[in-house]
Amino acid sequence: MPAILLTAAVGLGAAAPAGAAQGSAQHAGQLQQEADAIHAAGAPGVLVSVTTPNGRQTVRAGVADTATGAPVPLDARFRIGSATKSFVATVVLQLVGEGRLELSDTVDRWLPGVVTGNGNDGSRITVRALLQHTSGIYDFAHDLPEIATAAGYQSGRFDVYTPAQLVALAMKHQPTFPPGTGTSYSNTNYVLLGMIVNRVTGQTWAHEVDARIIRPLGLRHTLVPGTLPFIPGPHAEGYSTFGGTDPVDVTVLNPSMIDAAGSIISTTADLSRFYAALTDGRLLAPAQLTNMETTIPAAQLSVFWPSARYGLGLAWFPLSCGGGYFGHPGGVPGYQTWDATAPETGRTVVVSSTGDGSEAIQLATNALVDNEMCRAG
Repeated sequence: MPAILLTAAVGLGAAAPAGAAQGSAQHAGQLQQEADAIHAAGAPGVLVSVTTPNGRQTVRAGVADTATGAPVPLDARFRIGSATKSFVATVVLQLVGEGRLELSDTVDRWLPGVVTGNGNDGSRITVRALLQHTSGIYDFAHDLPEIATAAGYQSGRFDVYTPAQLVALAMKHQPTFPPGTGTSYSNTNYVLLGMIVNRVTGQTWAHEVDARIIRPLGLRHTLVPGTLPFIPGPHAEGYSTFGGTDPVDVTVLNPSMIDAAGSIISTTADLSRFYAALTDGRLLAPAQLTNMETTIPAAQLSVFWPSARYGLGLAWFPLSCGGGYFGHPGGVPGYQTWDATAPETGRTVVVSSTGDGSEAIQLATNALVDNEMCRAG
């Protein structure tokens, strides 16, 4: 039997009207079918949470461990990948609101001599360009052996990287384009932003995220793991085929190799709370939230969303029913995350799946998010 967790908005133990309970059960059944479709498309394990003004529904599909067949924990933690960027961008924009940083500041203003060589010039790249992926800086992740091959993963999964080392990998390459003349998604941008946060505050970006977001919002199951290679608490195993056919368990991985670009661990419930609070204006002043939500075309985010747009650490995607939603997809070896929130409707959807995220899995995920965000009531 698939497990479904229903949480009533009126509180634990409060009885819902018969009609509401019937509608909730019907929706849960439909949501289960949508999650099953993601599993059928090839994701070993799937966990989905839909939060509305009426409460939250969480369903799961597939297994947490292909060896044991154990089900995905309903409160599973997972690596959220690039959804981390929304947390880091929030901290950066909070610092802007405090007058400690400007979006027009250059990288050299805070990190002199870090972005240089092979045509890279930190004096021409602004904080805004880093946030919006218009810097042209090469993505260091393309050069990480740990995520390129199974052999590279096995030999390097415990390796520790410093942010400076990650940026140095990118500096071996020429820029993709001159700063401000195009868009190209690059994890290097956010590692640099993490370094800037450290220079501005005297604290690590992880400390600032914890102090400014995780603790104030009560995200009890969200953490920045630093160099801890394990996922603490209940979780599903992550799997990657590295372009082949035989899946490799890649759950254990030193997250320092993705740092401020994607190392946070969270849950569907915590991510729902974070994105709702962010877009509701509970984390940023109006001027900074407007900056974050002011988007430019960014089709490179996903070939499945040619109308996607990107703001400052927050993406916008269109809906088939009109309008759209904000969120930030994330992917690291073994784990895929898709989140969506629309403050005008009070709906938030978070999908976590294990595996590499194939085209079929992405299309099934797109369908679930579109259906749930367009659903009335």
